[in-house]
Amino acid sequence: MLQIYENEQLALVRQSVKEFAKTYIKPHIMDWDERQHFPVELFKQLGEYGFMGILVPEEFGGSGLGYQEYITVLDEISKVCGSIGLSVAAHNSLCTNHILSFASQEQKQKYLPKLATAEWLGAWGLTETESGSDAGGLSTTGVLEGDYYIVNGSKTFITHAISSDVAVVMVRTGEKGDKKGVTAFIVEKGMPGFSAGQKIDKLGMRASETASLFFDNCKLHKDQVIGNPGEGFVQALKLLDGGRISIAALSLGIARGAYECALSYAHQRKQFNRKIFDFQSIAFTLADMATKIEASELLVRQAGQLKDDGITMTKQSAMAKLFASETAVEVSNESVQIHGGYGFTKDFPAEKYFRDAKLCTIGEGTSAIQRMVISREIGKDVK
Repeated sequence: MLQIYENEQLALVRQSVKEFAKTYIKPHIMDWDERQHFPVELFKQLGEYGFMGILVPEEFGGSGLGYQEYITVLDEISKVCGSIGLSVAAHNSLCTNHILSFASQEQKQKYLPKLATAEWLGAWGLTETESGSDAGGLSTTGVLEGDYYIVNGSKTFITHAISSDVAVVMVRTGEKGDKKGVTAFIVEKGMPGFSAGQKIDKLGMRASETASLFFDNCKLHKDQVIGNPGEGFVQALKLLDGGRISIAALSLGIARGAYECALSYAHQRKQFNRKIFDFQSIAFTLADMATKIEASELLVRQAGQLKDDGITMTKQSAMAKLFASETAVEVSNESVQIHGGYGFTKDFPAEKYFRDAKLCTIGEGTSAIQRMVISREIGKDVK
């Protein structure tokens, strides 16, 4: 943790999350991972602690905290289990934050109290089979007939698709490729024509549920539109700025967990009658890992501070996401290497960090997309 950002409130939040993770998450992580079990009841407990509505104002039942606290929560949870960190991030920064940022007062009053306490679990749907990085090429369509939109199509790689009670989804209501042709809708579980597919079997993040959503002549009333028709794409892009901070914080926690288990192992494991930490190659590798983790946190917390201050941070959040996610992959890889043969077994935690880390360079914009965003932003600096 960076002392320049730590204060009394953050220290209290950190200690609370750390104790929660140690008590309720750590004993179960490998069982959940092996079975690809999504522990719904755990998220109800997280809701009781205020960790599922971190950014939601108290008037809507949330914790009323900022991005520095949010980063700390994700960091500490992901250090123990990336899967749980991912689900906390998706619920807070995507579904819940979309409603908080763009919904009407009536919609906020209806949905936020249930989401902030995890009485309801949230999902967010943008990605489709043929449109991942090409977010403007949506094929899921909504045709207005009277007071209802008739929605047909599907979404894929959706976190909490099966277990969620409410989802925010982006639907094409205009021409394909038109930035003003996408509308955001709130969809509740059980609405006719709305269903979820089979759970996707994944390499990592296995305890975080991922599946597809399907729309078969699903009738959505105009009251389910968030904001105005045609604003969904712009809303999604603005939301993803904050979402990149989430994945960066998730990456930070995974990297920190992988580093700490490698550091501990390097002080326990002996070869040639010496701790392996005493070998320069191991010590230097750990030094590089520690340095990149601290650099990642600086980038993540800078982006979080700008977000809290209401300052545009598109470049900073993309840089944080890019660097922290690539660091998570590199550090987890080195952690396996330091563990040697044991790193390739499930008896040690290194292999799980290794598997979980890779998603961070893919989800909510690949590393290539982050570089595209950064290059576009730095291009504006040319006079």
